[in-house]
Amino acid sequence: MFSKGEQQHYHRQLILDEIGESGQARLKDAKVLVIGAGGLGSAILPYLAAAGVGHVGIIDHDTVATSNLHRQVMFGMDDVGKNKAVTAAGKLSQLNPHIGITSYPEALTSGNAGMLFSGYDIIVDGSDNFPTRYLVNDAAVMCGKPVVFGSIFKFEGQISVFNYLDGPTYRCLFPEPPLPGTSPNCSEIGVLGVLPGIIGTLQANEVIKIICGIGEVLRGKLFTIDCLSLQTQVLRFKKTVFEIPETLQDTGYDCNFAPEDLEITPEQLSKSLPEESVLIDVRTHTEREKYTISSVINGPDDIHIPLDELMSRDQDIPENKHLIFYCQSGIRSLQAVRTYLQKYPLAKVSSVKGGLNAVLNSVN
Repeated sequence: MFSKGEQQHYHRQLILDEIGESGQARLKDAKVLVIGAGGLGSAILPYLAAAGVGHVGIIDHDTVATSNLHRQVMFGMDDVGKNKAVTAAGKLSQLNPHIGITSYPEALTSGNAGMLFSGYDIIVDGSDNFPTRYLVNDAAVMCGKPVVFGSIFKFEGQISVFNYLDGPTYRCLFPEPPLPGTSPNCSEIGVLGVLPGIIGTLQANEVIKIICGIGEVLRGKLFTIDCLSLQTQVLRFKKTVFEIPETLQDTGYDCNFAPEDLEITPEQLSKSLPEESVLIDVRTHTEREKYTISSVINGPDDIHIPLDELMSRDQDIPENKHLIFYCQSGIRSLQAVRTYLQKYPLAKVSSVKGGLNAVLNSVN
């Protein structure tokens, strides 16, 4: 059943009564698809491969960046600029030559999700954005595949198992995605480097439990952890009924996408501020105490209206002006633009692309 090399590789698992040869054989026969080879994937993938999951699929269209390395520990400086899925596959083959690995250096879409999912037993969601999470959920429901889910936010993480043994799904917990621009990502608010390692290894643990039929799987339960206090909770939730689409649909927005006509680049802003324009800072009072955009580019004075006060103070915003909203990273300012246009559809508005971070980079 196992080669001499495999017996040596898996010896510490084979001698576990709960796994043994039968459990290891189940691992060898299993096919697991991991969505994302970033922070979570850097922990999920090596442990699945090392445990002996027979075939591991990796889908990720992104490339390695230097800013990834503090948490995406599967990669090094020599990997910067390379595709994550392909690079990860090469490293996993060195970790365990006894398994099969397939890389998909592409984005997960409504066009390829169903086809990809049909070839695997378990889907592991290591994505970092809401559109992908909802697409993963819907495709998994349509294909009848369980999803091992994980997410991270600053110092906190969550794990659950969806659509397992007719259990609840992601939409049972979060029925609808948030509005575009309302959910910051780690590039804006940061993330503790070890957090995806903690959550990713726990996701790998759930996969192994499902395959081997051991332990208590997080079905209908959401595990949460705060790494600052090490407090954990397990919240129970029930299955609800939602309509499954006959065909998969993309969620309609990309977390990092914004129409060009709603944004102004830092270069455009610093070289020639549009005439009859007004700068509006939608950051918090604490953020504003450090510096403003006018102090960075020596521009005109601005107006400070925090995002959560925007529409209650719209009377403070001049009429018939080009309104240029800004924040620290460009996410909240883009949300401000969209919110303002809902009430004033004819207004001339822009968001500073990349926010103050990009402005600072452009002048340094």
